[in-house]
Amino acid sequence: MNAKQQLFIAFVVLLCALHGTHAGPIAYAVCQTACNLGWVSCYASAGLVAGTVTGGLGAPLAAIACNVAQGVCMAACVGLIAAPTP
Repeated sequence: MNAKQQLFIAFVVLLCALHGTHAGPIAYAVCQTACNLGWVSCYASAGLVAGTVTGGLGAPLAAIACNVAQGVCMAACVGLIAAPTP
């Protein structure tokens, strides 16, 4: 399973988990956690260790792709912070 497939699966699981959630900050935290889990899985599938790769010209393309995907995922979580909290 490649990194894109793992990230897609993590995103689908996240959407399923958040479908009935209306908890504002809690939903946001769960979303951020799912993004981070996807990022670590992406790094692992590329044979990298999360947190050990620095950005720059020498960064592996897989690491850059994982970082971009994580940023997109985290940006998608922003709307959850304003969700109604019961």
